[in-house]
This record gives sequence, structure tokens and C-alpha cells, in this order.
Amino acid sequence: MSQKLSLINPEFNNEPDTEINAPKHYVEGRTIEPISVTEDWNLNHHLACALKYISRAGRKHDEVKDLKKAIWYLERRIKLLEKKKNLKE
Repeated sequence: MSQKLSLINPEFNNEPDTEINAPKHYVEGRTIEPISVTEDWNLNHHLACALKYISRAGRKHDEVKDLKKAIWYLERRIKLLEKKKNLKE
């Protein structure tokens, strides 16, 4: 029998206001919460936001809008990296 892994940490989600601490669009039906991935992988703001929008796509708002927002954050991160690269050249 396999044990189910859960990274939805009750230590951080034990407050009564679950809309703030454990919103359904991030945790319902999941074993790993996006914030746990963000913290474990030490993602910067742009990548963390992209992950957030991908993880909730279609769960909170329109799926297409969520995915477009994730792309927006990724493209912004790419532009910053390209700018830094050009400044070094």
C-alpha cells in the first residue's frame, strides 16, 4: 500500500479564514500546495506568479485568462533576463 504524500501544511493553514490561508482554488483535491513548491524551489516573483496562475487555471477564473497571465509573467521574466544579458555584453 502506498502512502499519499501531502505538502499542504497545516502549520500554515490552521487559521479559521481559509479563504486567506488555504483557498479552495489552490488546495482542494491536491496533495501539494503551489506555495510549497514556490518556497521549496526558491522561485523568484515572476516564476512564482506563473506557477500560481498555472496551478489555479480554471479553478478561480477563466482558464484562458489564467494561462495568459502565466505567460505574461514568463515573458516579463524573459525580457528582464535578456536585458541583463545585453547589459553585460
